[in-house]
Amino acid sequence: MPGSTAIGSKVTAAAAILIAACGGSTARSPSNAPAVAQVGSASPSVSPPPSAAPPEDSAGVPIAPDDPTWGRRAAPVTIVEFADFQCPYCAQAESTVARIRDMYGPDVVRIVWKNCPLPFHQSARPLAEAAAGVHALAGDAAFWSFAGAAFAAPLQGVTLDKEQYAGWAKQAGVKDVDALLAGLKTDEWATKVDADLAEARAVGVQGTPAFFVNGVRLVGAQPFDTFRAVIDQQLTAARAKVAAGEALERVYAVLSKENVAAQPPDHEDDDEKPQDTKTVFNVPVGTSPVRGPATALVTIIEFADYQCGFCIHAEEVMKELRADYGDKLRFVFRNEPLPFHDRAEPAAEAALEVRAAKGDAAFWAMHDALLDDSPNRDLGDDALAHLAETFGAKPDKVRAAIGKHTHAADIDADEETADDFQVDATPHFFINGRRLVGSQPKPAFVAIIDEEIAKAQALLAAGTKPTGIYDAMVKSGVGAPEPVSVDLKDLPLGDPAKGPAGAKVTIHEFADFECPYCQRAEPTLKQVAARFGDKVRFVWHDLPLAIHDDAVPAARAAREARAQRGDAAFWTLHDRFFVPGARLDRASLDEGARALKLDMTKWAAALDGDAHMPELQADQAAADALGFQGTPTFLVVPAHAKAGYVVVGAQRYAKFRKLIDRAVSEAGR
Repeated sequence: MPGSTAIGSKVTAAAAILIAACGGSTARSPSNAPAVAQVGSASPSVSPPPSAAPPEDSAGVPIAPDDPTWGRRAAPVTIVEFADFQCPYCAQAESTVARIRDMYGPDVVRIVWKNCPLPFHQSARPLAEAAAGVHALAGDAAFWSFAGAAFAAPLQGVTLDKEQYAGWAKQAGVKDVDALLAGLKTDEWATKVDADLAEARAVGVQGTPAFFVNGVRLVGAQPFDTFRAVIDQQLTAARAKVAAGEALERVYAVLSKENVAAQPPDHEDDDEKPQDTKTVFNVPVGTSPVRGPATALVTIIEFADYQCGFCIHAEEVMKELRADYGDKLRFVFRNEPLPFHDRAEPAAEAALEVRAAKGDAAFWAMHDALLDDSPNRDLGDDALAHLAETFGAKPDKVRAAIGKHTHAADIDADEETADDFQVDATPHFFINGRRLVGSQPKPAFVAIIDEEIAKAQALLAAGTKPTGIYDAMVKSGVGAPEPVSVDLKDLPLGDPAKGPAGAKVTIHEFADFECPYCQRAEPTLKQVAARFGDKVRFVWHDLPLAIHDDAVPAARAAREARAQRGDAAFWTLHDRFFVPGARLDRASLDEGARALKLDMTKWAAALDGDAHMPELQADQAAADALGFQGTPTFLVVPAHAKAGYVVVGAQRYAKFRKLIDRAVSEAGR
C-alpha cells in the first residue's frame, strides 16, 4: 500500500472553490436553507440538539466513549484514524492531520483515534497501551500531546522502556505517572487496545494509517488535497441529511453506515494513489541558498519548515545523499514555515540573517544546526541568536531580524512559489522538477536521482552546457497555474466599505464575526492595508454560519451601528468583535453600542426584532451564486473587472500580495 504500512483536469471555478473550501476557514453548516434563517430565527430549520447525545456504537465505524477525540461531537464530518505509533507512514500523515485541524477547526471536523499496533513493530503495542493509559488518566488533550511526542521520536528499530513513556506522559500533563506505570505493569489498558484491533478487523483495515471520513475509506499517508475533496463532499452530504430532518449528533452514525456499506469489502477500490513522481514542474531556483555546484547533474529544491519534525527526519537522508553523490547533486532551500508552527518563521529569519552576514556556506551550517535532531533543540529568540552567533552573525541583528521580519520579502517569495506549485506539506522536494513529498526513505530519492543523472548525461553528450542542465531539464515542465477566478454575480451594492471608491483593487470579504479563521485573517488584512494604502478598498459581506450561535446577532448589531452612525461605526464594532477573546453575547453587544453612543432605544428595537435580515440574506444569496462554502472567503477584484480572484481561508500575506499585485497591474491597463 503506497504511503501505508500493511498488516502481514480542469475544474470549474465553483468546483475549485468547493475543493479549497475551509483552507483555513470555517465551513458553512450543512443545510439546504440560508444559514441566517437557521440561527437566531423564530423557527429554525435545524432541530435543537437532544439533551443526551445518542451512542455511536452502531455507526459504520463505531466510536466508543473512551476513544481519544479532537473536535465537537456535532461536527458534520468525523475522521476515524487507525494508526500505529511506530509506523513511518502514520508519522508522515501527522502533518496532514494537523493541517486538517488547523484549516477546518473543531466545529467542522472531529478526529477520533483508534489503536492499530502492527505485530512487526516491537514498540507499537506497548506505546498504544501507554497512550490509552494517558487518555484514561488525563483526557483528550494529554493523549494528543503524548501522541505528538511519540511521533516526533525516532522509533524505527528502537525498543523503548517505560521511563520514556513516563517522561512523555508527565510532559503531556499526567499528574500521577506512577499510576500510569502501575497500570502498564498490570496490562490495565490492554483491553482497550484489543478492542481497537477488533474494530480494525471488523471494518477491514489492512494497513496503517487507515482513515474513515464519515465512513469513506482512505488508506495511507494521502496528500491533503485528497482529504479535502472527501471532507468537502461529506460536508455537502451532511447538509442534505440535516435538511431532511436529521439531528447533527446523528449525522455521523447515519452517513458512516451508508458510506461503509457502499464500499466493497475486498478493498480493491481503495483510494491508494501513489505519488506522481514523473511529472516535471518548472520550479525556479530564484535567489535561494544553494549548496553544490551549478554544474550538478541533479538539482533538489526543498521546501521546508525548521519546526517540522518530518523535515528533521528527512535531513538524515539528505546527508547520506550528499555523501553518496557528491558534486552530482545541487541542493536549494526554500522556506515554507507552516502557520501552525509558531517558531518556524523566526528560525527562518535567523538563518537568513546568517546568510546576509556570512554567505551561503554559513547559511547551510546554520540550516544543519536548526535541523539537528537534538533533544535540547530550542527555537526561542535567545537560542536562535546564540546559535547564529556561532556562524558569524551578530546576536542583536538576529534579534532585530526576528522582531522586524527583516527577511520577510525572501520568505514571502518562497511562500508564493510554494503556493504556485501546490506545496501544502513539508518537507516537499522537487528533484530536477519531479515532486516527492514527505520524509521518504532513501531508496525513493535514489530511484529518481539515478534516472535524472542518466538524462542529464544524455543532455551533456548532446551539447548542453554543464551550467544549463537544470534549466534544460525543467524548461518544458508544468509552470505555475492560473489563480482561481469567478465571474461576479449579483454582488450586493452598498455593503460596509472602507478605502477610496476609486481604488485600483477591491477586496470583498465574506465572513462571520464568530469564525476563528476570520479573526485569524485580520492581521493579514491589516498588512495589506499598510502595504497597498489607497490602492485597495475593502468591502464586507456577512456570511454567518449556522454552527455559530452568536454570528447572526453580531452581524445585525454591526449593521445597526452602521445604520445609525455610518461605516465608521460599523468598522469600529467589526474591530471590537475580532479582538482575541471578545464576547458576542447580548450584554457585550450592548456595551459596544453604548461605547459608540448609539440610540439604545433604536438599538434594542433592531436587535429584538428582525432588522437587517434582508441585508444578510442578500449577502448569502451572493455567496451561493458564487459557490462560496466557508468563511472567510475573499474576492480580489481589479477596478472595472467583471471577474475576481478567489482566496479561500485565512491565507498568508504572500498569497494576497501576489494576487493584489496582479490585480493592480490589470487595473492599470
